[in-house]
Amino acid sequence: MSCRSNVAPSTLEVDLVEGGIVVRYLDGREVFYHGPPAAVEEAVTTPPGKDVHVLVTDPDGIEGVMTYVNDLKTDAGILESTGVGRIVLDRGERTELFPGVTVAAEGYSIRVAADPSVVDGRVFVFAEDEFDERAYELVDRTDAAVVDGANEAETNARIEPETNGGSEPETNGTEGTDAAGESEPNDPSDQPAEGP
Repeated sequence: MSCRSNVAPSTLEVDLVEGGIVVRYLDGREVFYHGPPAAVEEAVTTPPGKDVHVLVTDPDGIEGVMTYVNDLKTDAGILESTGVGRIVLDRGERTELFPGVTVAAEGYSIRVAADPSVVDGRVFVFAEDEFDERAYELVDRTDAAVVDGANEAETNARIEPETNGGSEPETNGTEGTDAAGESEPNDPSDQPAEGP
């Protein structure tokens, strides 16, 4: 598909907070994925053309591994320094990302499936672009019914629609700038690719 290579992920700190999920990269930066994630029974097919990130955590959601699926923008060195992995699939290709978690390239969409009897933890899928971000948690059938009821009640109570420009780090009001006021990237995928 591309000259981009697969990169193995490292274990990262994760914090499940009200309103989303914080992932701490190895380089000390954080990214916030807006939520709460919608509960989906065992598999989700993302909208076409979205950047897809899969996060598999331990059962308590304290640590996990993050993998970008079909990311062609981010240099392998940047991914390695942050601890984020990458898998590149050809159309129609399917592979096991982690025990019990498979990913498949279906046209311009990505399908992520989880077998709850095998996965020892939680599986989150984020599908985003510059216009919106969608968050899902893959759960087994019995958990989906319970969580769906809670999500429906929360959605009905919400006054404003969800608007979200993608994942961004927590920066305490200095979003996108360092201490000297220089612009800095929010996400490893914002980094320009190095080399040809």
